[in-house]
Amino acid sequence: MEAQVDQSSSSTTYTVVARRYRPKSFDELIGQDHVSQALAKAIATGRVGHAYLFTGARGVGKTSTARIFAKALSISDDMPPAMVAEIASAIDSGDDMDVIEIDGASNRRIEEIRQLRSNVNVRPGRARFKIYIIDEVHMLTKEAFNALLKTLEEPPEHVKFIFCTTDPEKIPITILSRCQRYDFVPVQLEAIQKRLTEIAQSEGFRIEAEAVTLLARRAAGSMRDSQSLLEQVMSFSTGAITADQVHTLLGTADESSLQSIVEALRDHDPLAAIATVDSATADGADAGQMTEQLLNYLRDLMAAGIGGGPQTLKFANPAGHAQIKKLADDLGVQTILSAIQILDEALVRMRASVSAMTLLEVALVQISQL
Repeated sequence: MEAQVDQSSSSTTYTVVARRYRPKSFDELIGQDHVSQALAKAIATGRVGHAYLFTGARGVGKTSTARIFAKALSISDDMPPAMVAEIASAIDSGDDMDVIEIDGASNRRIEEIRQLRSNVNVRPGRARFKIYIIDEVHMLTKEAFNALLKTLEEPPEHVKFIFCTTDPEKIPITILSRCQRYDFVPVQLEAIQKRLTEIAQSEGFRIEAEAVTLLARRAAGSMRDSQSLLEQVMSFSTGAITADQVHTLLGTADESSLQSIVEALRDHDPLAAIATVDSATADGADAGQMTEQLLNYLRDLMAAGIGGGPQTLKFANPAGHAQIKKLADDLGVQTILSAIQILDEALVRMRASVSAMTLLEVALVQISQL
């Protein structure tokens, strides 16, 4: 898939990568095939509801899908090509007169929803529908939801609602029951890796495969987060992006350091483990980030220890599965589970402490004595 770049920014205005490479059609939407297929089929068969709810974690494509869906609803076959292009461009930029985007976090009061109710009866200016996209809809107040409910019960035929939220549990059941709900899943690691590689190449950078993997894993299923991280590392890179640069950006240690720490713990040598941590932090790693990395590395040891194959490794390199399996067997599953618990408790305490390094060192000593 070729990158879609918005060149609307002038020489004095920079548009971030996540916006320039935002998907503009169902075909470009990554990782949400079940949603794009269902919405496209609804349009093709004429079975379009009056209210939709898009739920999922941040950065998985909810608002982008809402805009794509709004474009598909707004454009008809009998429109002149110039008008089609104009409407599509206006919706992509959030400036279309018939597609109104509302931020639920900053327009959460009943007054804003009453204003919306007074405007829904106004027919669309040039498109078939007037579409309201309300982002973070769960932020609306109880009174605002009650006011919105009256419109959802009997909306005008020319009005469609698309609600986006990261927390559907906070939305009243009376609202939920009147919406067609689509749950967006975290984007798969492979899909994020592929997209980041495309963007880096389009921006004129060579990027190491390991660097791509590190960025994709850190994004934890969020396409937008992965693109923001890529933009950060591109900002201090010249032509090539390496794994070392990504570690510097994220404050993380490479996998060999994690392996060395766990091997020292297996050998009941806390001094060696602490020395490896000191070396990694001297190279720019953050104590809190290293603790999370160790926790995730031990998770992969646990998976290998109970018989999991390379495909079960979520954080370690699957190519090193044999070495991870041996290390897991040396430690034993019960020891790994205890170590995970110790690190998890250390992470909780770190959030309320300014002595993250000390807490990590204490945790390493505890684990070495298991």
